Amino acid sequence: MTQPTFRPDPTLTLVTAPGCHFCEDAHRHLEGMIANGVPLQLRVVEATSAEGRSLLAEHRPAMNPLLIVNGTYFSAGRLPRRKLEVLLSGAPAGGAVRG
Repeated sequence: MTQPTFRPDPTLTLVTAPGCHFCEDAHRHLEGMIANGVPLQLRVVEATSAEGRSLLAEHRPAMNPLLIVNGTYFSAGRLPRRKLEVLLSGAPAGGAVRG
């Protein structure tokens, strides 16, 4: 399988909460993407911080973590890995891609 080519340096903001296993999983996965050479900037924000509370109030996620890509809401709860890969690669999202 060919590795996708990713758009350069998108900024991902991951809003996490203490004791949230989905948050820990998302953080590990995103750090792994960076370690594997995916060109992205990752910001991790605690939900209890002033910035975290502001982002949660703005986006109203149903679950943690909240993931924002380039300032736009992307997901809440379990990280939709394939959907994120498609977004970051710039490939058109077809009906077969599921989060």
